[in-house]
Amino acid sequence: MDVHQVTSNAVHDGPDEVTPADDFTQQYDYDGKDNGLEKQATAVSTASYQETYPEGGLQAWLVVVGSWFSLLSSLGLMNTIALFQAYVLTHQLKDYNEGTVGWIFSIYTFLAFFCGVFIGPVFDKYGPRWLVVAGSVLTVIGVLTMSWSTELWHFILSFGVVAGIGTSLLFTPGIASVGHWFKARRGFATGIASTGGGIGGIVFPLMQTSLFDKIGYGWTVRVLSLICLVCCLVGIVLVRSRLPPAKNASAWPDFRIFRNIPFLLTTIGIFLLEFSLFIPLSYISTYAVHEGFSQEFAYQLLPIMNAGSFFGRILPGYYSDAVGAFNTCMFSVVLSFVSCLCVWLPSGHTTAGIIIFSVLFGFGSGTSIAIAPVCIGRLCKTQEYGRYYATAYTIVSFACLIGIPIGGNIIQANGGSYHGLIICTSAIYIASFISLLAAKGTSLGWSKWLAIY
Repeated sequence: MDVHQVTSNAVHDGPDEVTPADDFTQQYDYDGKDNGLEKQATAVSTASYQETYPEGGLQAWLVVVGSWFSLLSSLGLMNTIALFQAYVLTHQLKDYNEGTVGWIFSIYTFLAFFCGVFIGPVFDKYGPRWLVVAGSVLTVIGVLTMSWSTELWHFILSFGVVAGIGTSLLFTPGIASVGHWFKARRGFATGIASTGGGIGGIVFPLMQTSLFDKIGYGWTVRVLSLICLVCCLVGIVLVRSRLPPAKNASAWPDFRIFRNIPFLLTTIGIFLLEFSLFIPLSYISTYAVHEGFSQEFAYQLLPIMNAGSFFGRILPGYYSDAVGAFNTCMFSVVLSFVSCLCVWLPSGHTTAGIIIFSVLFGFGSGTSIAIAPVCIGRLCKTQEYGRYYATAYTIVSFACLIGIPIGGNIIQANGGSYHGLIICTSAIYIASFISLLAAKGTSLGWSKWLAIY
């Protein structure tokens, strides 16, 4: 056994962690019939926390590597939508406004999260292999067909729908598989895997900016699809699950888990977090152009933001295992709020201000993306993680669907000014923090609201 191997019982009851008072698995259990959930008076059986987790070793880290490549090709695309939007607004779709074009990318992010409600339970039941294969095929086809897109509906179908579903099929099992191999170090391992999305968000925009003028839009996007194909092949080979399906595992979603109040509040907090997060990610380049910066500089802000996101994913992921996932996630929300209201709003029109904002917000948003799934994992058993994760992010997907178009409409309503959008984003971050704090308080009890959790 690896020197880091532990039992989940030790992790759950160890001195550095607090057992949630209202853990859903202590309240409900399936009765084995179709009539659903039945309230139980007994606590969780000891056996449910006695699976061992390697916490390292060659196979575990190979899964992290496979997840990293899967997330590079999926979340890397998601972290590049600001460049896509800025480019098509000045080329193929120059006759449309920002709010209309924003629907392409809101549909993409919506489907990337919404489809998880079906993908998560399938992962719990059957494992990740064929999900990753299907996601690879759809992602590559979606990006490839986007290279020939010229009309709004072309982009919606190719990137919004096909690539959106492909992204969901890649990143849902990519994140969930890591949880099968790590418990005590899950935050760190998930953070490392999620840096793939940050690296993609750096490499893809820089590559596209360089190639647009040399080989044109079409061939640039085809090169991007080839990179996605290679990354996906690595994911197909390496991503795998380890634990057997839970006894009550089903390939169908179950929204009854929202009876768990901490889980419900956590989902609301992540919903508000993602609503705010995608606004700067989508509009940072168009904002820079509006403020008079060159288009080349505007495109470069995205890799700067994703460079901050890279460190925001890996460093807090390491420390979250010590200070708690919820505490780390709330810190990231506060940092994102401060960067928007105290840097972007007053100083975004200056070169130094917009760069500082991009780095700070990138760090905060990267932490949020990496740690939010770990928060969900604190509220369920590992064998049910796919279901919980997918159910939460199905609700979160609607934030992605409406956030980008609403942002565009706010800009239009303010006569092209971004000040209203920045203030709105900051206010929603406050609401997200309150919801996450309430989730922690209801889970542990308010007397322990400062506890490591």
